[in-house]
Amino acid sequence: MALASRLLSRSTRQLCAGQVVLRPEHAIPVRSFAKGAAAPTALKGDQVLKDIFYEVKNKLETAIGVLRKEKITIDPEDPAAVSEYAKVMNSVRQKANLLSESQIIKFNIEVETHEIPDARTYLLKLKEMRVKRGLIDEQGIEDLQMAALDKVEKEIKKPLMRNDKKGIALLTAEFDKINQKLGIRKEDLPKYEEQLELKIAKAQLEELKKDALEAMETQKKREEFKDEEMPSVKSLDIRNFI
Repeated sequence: MALASRLLSRSTRQLCAGQVVLRPEHAIPVRSFAKGAAAPTALKGDQVLKDIFYEVKNKLETAIGVLRKEKITIDPEDPAAVSEYAKVMNSVRQKANLLSESQIIKFNIEVETHEIPDARTYLLKLKEMRVKRGLIDEQGIEDLQMAALDKVEKEIKKPLMRNDKKGIALLTAEFDKINQKLGIRKEDLPKYEEQLELKIAKAQLEELKKDALEAMETQKKREEFKDEEMPSVKSLDIRNFI
């Protein structure tokens, strides 16, 4: 049962709930508690919460419905297993009307950086978010971007602010040079997004594997299971736990 709970948490619950609650259209207006304020005719905030609950419930049921039919192999070291997991998660998102990983990242970047005034803090926040998601900067792009920022700030003789249009134009030009040097083209963005989805899928499978191993180790400590041999994680069929 513990394993089932963990797998479902990784595969569906956090995915569904997080995307719904963070959407701007679900923002709940602050009520007025000032002395003498008129009582609201309808508890709009409460209705919004109910709507969120039912939306999460429907999306969760849809996601679980997909996972009951699709086979997931918990083997992050097998490219075929990672690719198949990415396809299953994409099917979950499409049928449950959820955001893609790239869309989630874009949304989170907008939310977490909109109040950051300067370019350096902005880039450091992007690095922090990448690390938290378990993504690897294989080409060292972040170091190249920081070097480009150092060059621009040395040229303008002050920290680069995000509302400095001329300074940002200089930085953008430097970033374009980096992209050209690395062979990164805008027309290849769909390919990069697909690669990102696979990296995230692998990271999620690694988390599933970790949780499965921890659950089995906990199970093994129980008296009735101490003499039983634990199965290989990749032989587990998540559908049996849903």
